[in-house]
Amino acid sequence: MYAEIAYLLYLAISIAITIWVARTLSVNGVVFLKRCFAQNDELAHSTNHLLVVGFYLVNLGFILLTLSIGSEPESVSEMIRFLSSKVGLAVVVLGAMHFFNMSAISHFGRKVNGWLAGEECAQARA
Repeated sequence: MYAEIAYLLYLAISIAITIWVARTLSVNGVVFLKRCFAQNDELAHSTNHLLVVGFYLVNLGFILLTLSIGSEPESVSEMIRFLSSKVGLAVVVLGAMHFFNMSAISHFGRKVNGWLAGEECAQARA
């Protein structure tokens, strides 16, 4: 009985947090991406969408894979420990994904800015 409730709560909480984080990053990430990609709206929105899809796939996959880790709770106190450890781990992974994405965007944004600046110089010379 406790195990089924704990699994359902874990899925509901973790998926809700994943959706909230993805939406927050998506809405606020466009501004950052525009800056990284020399105000190119199309490239910023496209990259943002691809990052959100990848974010969902990795995090939802992680959440589903961790269902089988650990022992099933048999009391309310065990259920609380079960939920706190699983949801806590999912939140840590969400945070790590966020910092990884920010680092990758920053790195690739500098490269794209260089490419776009090179194209502008070539077009100005033509």
